[in-house]
Amino acid sequence: MKGLFWGSLGALAWHHVGYPAAAAVAARLRPQPVNDADGTPTVAVVVAAWNEETVVERRLENLLELDYPAERLEIVVASDASTDRTDELVEAVAAREPRVRLLRCPRAGKVAAQNLAVRGIEAEIVAFSDANCTWSPDALRLLVRAFADPDVAYACGRLVLQDAAGTNREGAYWRFETWLRAQESALGSITGGNGSIYAVRRSDYPEVDSRFGHDLSLPYLLVQRGRRAVYEPRALAFEKPTPEIEDEYRRKVRMFEHCWAIVLEGQMLRRQPAGYRLALVSHRHLRYASGLLHLVLLGSSVALQPAGSVYRAALAGQLAVLAHAAARPGLPRYYVLVTWATVLALANYLREGVPAVWEKAEGTR
Repeated sequence: MKGLFWGSLGALAWHHVGYPAAAAVAARLRPQPVNDADGTPTVAVVVAAWNEETVVERRLENLLELDYPAERLEIVVASDASTDRTDELVEAVAAREPRVRLLRCPRAGKVAAQNLAVRGIEAEIVAFSDANCTWSPDALRLLVRAFADPDVAYACGRLVLQDAAGTNREGAYWRFETWLRAQESALGSITGGNGSIYAVRRSDYPEVDSRFGHDLSLPYLLVQRGRRAVYEPRALAFEKPTPEIEDEYRRKVRMFEHCWAIVLEGQMLRRQPAGYRLALVSHRHLRYASGLLHLVLLGSSVALQPAGSVYRAALAGQLAVLAHAAARPGLPRYYVLVTWATVLALANYLREGVPAVWEKAEGTR
């Protein structure tokens, strides 16, 4: 029981404090800078869309206004069998703007639509974006700088979350996550991206299982091939988060189901450099296992509390966090719900599998 207590406590402490601190120190001592440079390779921006009539026109206008040579940019909206006016609105823009085209896809999910779109693209770089975000005017130009380095196959920009109108505290977590991503990039490669702004060299693009998603799968797959996946914090995208903590909890459950599929089926650790394998375990595996680790820590604390003051203090601390989370919104409630989402997502994955199709998160449009 003591082994379970100290093992779960140590794993959580390493994930939340030890690994970020070690990554920051290592990034300063042994950085691997990207040999980036200005350039304008041909780029195709793929926007996967399912029933995005409320935002798709805004998204296209934003992309068409990017500070990038018009003759070297095309925009492909991969509509995943939208049933609203998405296709109609995209076609209206395409009729007056030759850089835009609509690709109608069968309803098979976001990744399937992205795979289908890339098959018909000949541009040197394929960039991807969600339909509900916007990019800064120089975002694409800054994002593709990384591809001047021949070792780079993937580059991810920085998603800036606008202030939530309600109780969601995702912004606080996301600021820490982007900081940690910068440390990993300086060490060699990031362990995860984001769907709002990223790009892949067309010749390196791997078609992944439609249940997996690009954010977690593309970086580790490309590192397995001896390539780099890097972070460019100057390339900015902006997105509205879900307004309430409970909305974010439901979004996280759906997201973690896909993450568990990748962790348990995707052979993430196979043929990886030792340092990157440690980063995957420390940053990704322990994150998705954090709910299970907390359950082990709580159960062992209850069992051991008669054995000493350390265990009683640990139990009191956990109960205090749970009480605070139950009493009012804030970071403790956000942490508890998001951590519990990893457990529910694992149960859903084991019981029902993971669907390839996706639903939009409420309040993010």
